[in-house]
Amino acid sequence: MLTSHSLLRRIWSDARHLQIIALTSLLTINLLAIDFGADPTASACAVAACLITQVACSRLAKSPLDLRSPLITGLSLSLLLRADEPWIHAVAGVIAISLKFLIRVDGKHVFNPAGLAIVVMLLSHVGVWISPGQWGATVWFAALVGFLAIFVLHATRRVDIAIFFFLSHAALLCTRAVWLGDPWAIPLHQLQSGSLLIFTFFMISDPRTSPDSRLGRFLLAFAVASLAHYLAFFEQMRPALYFALIALSPATLMFDRILPSPRFGWTAASAKGAPR
Repeated sequence: MLTSHSLLRRIWSDARHLQIIALTSLLTINLLAIDFGADPTASACAVAACLITQVACSRLAKSPLDLRSPLITGLSLSLLLRADEPWIHAVAGVIAISLKFLIRVDGKHVFNPAGLAIVVMLLSHVGVWISPGQWGATVWFAALVGFLAIFVLHATRRVDIAIFFFLSHAALLCTRAVWLGDPWAIPLHQLQSGSLLIFTFFMISDPRTSPDSRLGRFLLAFAVASLAHYLAFFEQMRPALYFALIALSPATLMFDRILPSPRFGWTAASAKGAPR
């Protein structure tokens, strides 16, 4: 029988537990207090589809079943994806998890599941868009502190790419504001986006899809920020971050080959080749 101390230690032993708590808290705030635009039915469809697809794919692949990562994917889709019909969220969940099993190289996932599903749905259905993520300054700051605390205190070894990306993205926005003579309020407002925080701390910093080496992570973070800046301001592509990440994710394989480094594991044991 688990004691309260052993239960807390078990939760703390894996960063995914804290990520689930953080995302669930945000979704609960959306449903009970501040409306971010997440629909309860659509959210339930996304989470259920991710979990069911994980069970089915794990059985087909004859791999151990772990529902933590698909739960994170489902919660991320709930907070980010918006659609005319709830069933679209279910389709996104199926796509996210099934492609995670299908597209992998040397035991490593190539694309962030939620990010890839979002891009596929944006390209294939007109009634799909991304949440603007305007949560209000108080909730945004609390989420920033919470997400950063998870990465720093738990030492997931991916806080660097989150910081690299956020600073690169902020620098590009500020440089553009200076070039155009815009007031500082514009880039500051662009940075205060809930969807940007989820992208930063749960997508580009995904340990299973980001480069193993620190230099590789820096290069990927800067490349994604630069491509997203180009797509957003020169090609007028609104969900530019997601398209930039998915377009450049295969570069992780190159970085891992050129800059070899130990493979990330959620726990102390190596996770190389292990299912997510």
